[in-house]
Amino acid sequence: MKRLFLVVLVLVSLIGSAQQIQTGNVRVIQDERVDTLMKAFIDYNETHHRIDGWRVEIFFEAGNYSKKLAMEAKAEFVEKYPEVPCYVLFQQPYYKVRIGDLRTKMEAEKLLKDIERDYPNAFVVTDDINYPDLN
Repeated sequence: MKRLFLVVLVLVSLIGSAQQIQTGNVRVIQDERVDTLMKAFIDYNETHHRIDGWRVEIFFEAGNYSKKLAMEAKAEFVEKYPEVPCYVLFQQPYYKVRIGDLRTKMEAEKLLKDIERDYPNAFVVTDDINYPDLN
């Protein structure tokens, strides 16, 4: 029994001394192209302030008065739902009104459900959205 206790004590002391913190220097060797790629990635993200996401399209129209109708649809929506971001965009030949900056399809489906009484023809679409607030 004494020998077993002595062996356990020696093992514990060896393990304890093996886990001492070592300090030193680390030298990173990497290809110069990695820095070039990182700079290109940072530059791209600084100029493109959008990410992939979802929106709900509440209006689209083509024709002579489509821009005017789109602006009216936006004004009507903003009056009813001032807390939801609203955008008018032109994708030839249509003017469209899209709402929300949603990261997931589930969030977009919830927004669609919330507005379906006022906008029964609305539908969910993928879009480039603005970065979400981090507050």
